[in-house]
Amino acid sequence: MEIGKLEREKIGETEVGKEKSVKIGKAERGKFIVFEGIDGSGKSTQIQMLADKLRSRNISCYVTMEPTDSPIGAMIHQVMTRRMQADAKVVAALFVADRLDHLLNEVNGICKMVAEGTTVLMDRYYFSSYAYQSVEVPMEWLIQANTLSSATLRPDVNLFLDISPQAAMERIRSGRFQTELYEETSRLVQVRQNYLDAFDRLKGVEEVARIDAGRSRKEVAADVWHVVEGLFKG
Repeated sequence: MEIGKLEREKIGETEVGKEKSVKIGKAERGKFIVFEGIDGSGKSTQIQMLADKLRSRNISCYVTMEPTDSPIGAMIHQVMTRRMQADAKVVAALFVADRLDHLLNEVNGICKMVAEGTTVLMDRYYFSSYAYQSVEVPMEWLIQANTLSSATLRPDVNLFLDISPQAAMERIRSGRFQTELYEETSRLVQVRQNYLDAFDRLKGVEEVARIDAGRSRKEVAADVWHVVEGLFKG
């Protein structure tokens, strides 16, 4: 794929991830749209812009993110902000547990919302684990560990906002007083490459749209809408 151009690809089947997603709900089910990208790629901004656009069209939507604010997610936040230390394998396992609770809890679980017709827009899902945790934990282990999540609910589309690590770090430094655990240029270079490796590894299984996120907010938002608009037709 040529970097910087909008590309949508059906990502093919490998031995990992052969399990099919569980179908939930009927024709009225909501959509599940995930935003992925390295830190500083503009995911939060684009999610809010898409949510506003959907609501203006009377499409019910819910915005959420990982890690969550659940007790498990709170532990992850402690590690991310360097207030708590944990081995990389422990952190990876915490993300798996937080993700499953995010999907399945009875109060505001994503599966419940989608089944009831709400479109869920999420900032990060299992591709973030593959990209970030595989710097220190084997990607094969991460994919296997997240099999329950991918089998339970697979995104209608993963929107990968692609930006150079250098440009991303400039955005981060200009917008924050403090950086988090993974926010270093050298690490973001690795993470971005891990994203690309994960997309390649899961060709034919996942639906991915790669969007140049180094442009203006409006240009990026136009490409995001170009991808997701078709999900709401018919």
